[in-house]
Amino acid sequence: MPAVEEAKIIKFLSKYKYVDATKKDVIDVVTTYRSLTYDLQKFVFNDGSYKDLFTLQGTIPVVYKNNTYYIPICIWLMDTHPQNAPMCFVKPTPSMQIMVSMYVDHNGKVYLPYLHDWQPNSSDLLSLIQVMIVTFGDHPPVYSKPKQQQLAMPYPPNAYMQQSGGAGASNSFLPYPTASGASGGNFPPYPTGANFGPYPPGGSGGNAAGYPPYINFPQQPGSYPPAGGYNPSAIPSSTGTITEEHIKASLISAVEDKLRRRIQEKVNQYQAEIETLNRTKQELVEGSTKIDSIISRLEREKVDLLKNINVLRDKEQELEKSLETLEKAEAIDPDEAVTTTAPLYRQLLNAYADEAATEDAIYYLGEGLRGGVIDLETFLKHVRTLSRKQFILRATMQKCRQKAGLAG
Repeated sequence: MPAVEEAKIIKFLSKYKYVDATKKDVIDVVTTYRSLTYDLQKFVFNDGSYKDLFTLQGTIPVVYKNNTYYIPICIWLMDTHPQNAPMCFVKPTPSMQIMVSMYVDHNGKVYLPYLHDWQPNSSDLLSLIQVMIVTFGDHPPVYSKPKQQQLAMPYPPNAYMQQSGGAGASNSFLPYPTASGASGGNFPPYPTGANFGPYPPGGSGGNAAGYPPYINFPQQPGSYPPAGGYNPSAIPSSTGTITEEHIKASLISAVEDKLRRRIQEKVNQYQAEIETLNRTKQELVEGSTKIDSIISRLEREKVDLLKNINVLRDKEQELEKSLETLEKAEAIDPDEAVTTTAPLYRQLLNAYADEAATEDAIYYLGEGLRGGVIDLETFLKHVRTLSRKQFILRATMQKCRQKAGLAG
């Protein structure tokens, strides 16, 4: 950029708080988009106060259905830029009508998530314009309105924008939304101030940095006549003189179009609200079903828990009764603790007990011999006697098991 242009920009930004950051933002934009010009103009707020703010005006290229068009815009920079987001407006020419959508209201003010979520350290004007280009490519912000002078050969009020190709390019008719669509027929109702403005710090609202609420961007005189115009067939005569009938027909048509647009806006708004309520209702119904299933599961678990509690209480009572019985019972003789059902089993049990005791005696005799408690002769004498007894006891056990039919 020439030094003269840069010095001019610095002069315009002399009262700005962050001159260097704002200058870099502006230079990047005007270098990239040559169709944008800059100036210092007064911006009037709703309370009557005004400030001299830096503004960027001109056109930006928008691709719609493989054709490039130039959309007129105006960007106002707050004197705290980039701490606060800029204010953006679509500035239609006298032959254009604003296409109301969720991104542009009927005054031309632009609403974008990028503006709403403006971050001083990461957001910039160049990215903002690129977001506007992409958004306007999907949702055109303007459409053409019929020329009132060409009553003899009216053309359809479909959207048009000046096609790329220089100042002398002809108007090209494209299947943009019709005049009824301009009031939101193909779009949800545009966001109101309750949803998007005033923006929080960093946003584009008037109160973000101590500014009073800003007024709507002033439009060009005659830039918003009714999209439908008046019907030539309703004119009583075509003598070339404007009569009261002409004026009356024009006023009636204008009022009808305005009422139609207002009604369509309300219908679209209520439809959007109904859709939101239906989605909320569906979510509530799904949540109610989930809650009912959880309650049913909890009821089943409660019933099972009560059953288990009753079973435990019964078992506790049985244990208490058993403890009382044991406490009241007399001492038990170990020899009488084990009883058999038949004499044969009693003989087998006694023989097994005697054999086990005999084996223990032989073991302790061996321990006494090793310890020098008894001599060898005494050891052999008692071992011989005990071994003979052990043999007889084992033979008795074998006979008893055979008689009882036990295995082995």
